[in-house]
Amino acid sequence: MEAIALKDRENQIHRKGEKPFEIVCDKDSLAGAVSQRACVFCGSRVVLYPIADALHLVHGPIGCAVYTWDIRGALSSGPELHRLSFSTDLQEMDVIFGAEKKLENALLELIDRHQPKAAFVYSTCIVGIIGDDLEAVCRKVADITKIPVIPVQSEGFKGNKRSGYKAACNAMFRLIGTADTSNVSKHSINILGDFNLAGEIWMIRDYFKRMGVEVVANITGDGRIDDICRAHGAALNVVQCSGATMDLANMMEEKYGIPSIRVSYFGIEDMSEALYDVARFFKDDPEIMTRASQVIQEEVQKIYPELQKYKKALAGKKAAIYVGGSFKAFSLVKAFRLVDMNVVMVGSQTGTPEDYRELDDITDPGTIIVDDSNPLELTSFLKEKDVDIFVGGVKERPIAYKLGVGFCDHNHERKEALAGFTGMVNFVREVYSSVMSPVWRFVPRKNRNSGE
Repeated sequence: MEAIALKDRENQIHRKGEKPFEIVCDKDSLAGAVSQRACVFCGSRVVLYPIADALHLVHGPIGCAVYTWDIRGALSSGPELHRLSFSTDLQEMDVIFGAEKKLENALLELIDRHQPKAAFVYSTCIVGIIGDDLEAVCRKVADITKIPVIPVQSEGFKGNKRSGYKAACNAMFRLIGTADTSNVSKHSINILGDFNLAGEIWMIRDYFKRMGVEVVANITGDGRIDDICRAHGAALNVVQCSGATMDLANMMEEKYGIPSIRVSYFGIEDMSEALYDVARFFKDDPEIMTRASQVIQEEVQKIYPELQKYKKALAGKKAAIYVGGSFKAFSLVKAFRLVDMNVVMVGSQTGTPEDYRELDDITDPGTIIVDDSNPLELTSFLKEKDVDIFVGGVKERPIAYKLGVGFCDHNHERKEALAGFTGMVNFVREVYSSVMSPVWRFVPRKNRNSGE
């Protein structure tokens, strides 16, 4: 390996086949590494943001609210209060004398104006420093307004992005168990960890509806406060982005006895397995499994011919993956394999040792596996492996384009559905358009490789 990684980060990079698998992860980013990760506050915001009928108020400087404004391509089938970004806009005097009264007044005004079902109040770094008592202010405003007002303890310096997921789960757990569940079907689920990017959760809910399974609550894509309050009535939690919402599923299992399964809705293989897993859980009704098989057969028949057309052109091309959650990376590796592409690098911001071990199991020898990478490392890996396409998020896009590499946005800002059976076609079509674009013949990397 080139001496491109900082010495203290070398144990967070593994090359399959060079030595027995071992990787260090789930730790705070190294100072000076310019990590691609976001802070605790941002982690909490990306999880809670899609709850569409709640007020989201950032208690902190205006920059924190701007940074996370409209942070996901999360669509709503109704209210869109989540798309407004509110801030207490702390100033110098607030820092010196405290801003609890300012927060109280802001909450009262916003709740009166927008009539939300609940309010989430996010603490930022400066709030953790000056010591404003969010819990007390939220409790007081809740007594006055008669709606849930929930503090989200998300000071940015408290840990890494994964700590923000935990803060968001703790906040949501305060809502669960506060509504009636008498009309919930015994064949019911909660969908956890899907954020309805480009309307994906609507497709997933339709699959389950066709199977005869009720979805009680979306947590959090196209989420509603009333549904979350009665989520404890569901028979099963189906967890898509395990890093973001697995903590909530574990809390619900401990208190309410609701089991959970981890799934992915990306790619034909994982989407099918997700439906089968839910059907297997409801084995008391064999018809659910029959209907699941019908749904899968119908959907695959629609998309398979088009996939075969792209597969012929893409076979042998090389792909690199760097995403927020490692569970998404598993599905991406399988999806590329479906069209005979080779994954030569894969990494994530928030993976666990178990996640990376699974990536090691499903990737080919020579694949680079990396945790919490940075632009310098990613650049060196892309150049070393001479990849044809890089899958990442908004922060990775400039790296790819500066190197003359095709890019596919698989992060939370995207506007095209990539989940579900239809999403697989959209994904492969986008990969094909990027990899096969004639523009790459004019970039230095391709010129150099072709000898032109």
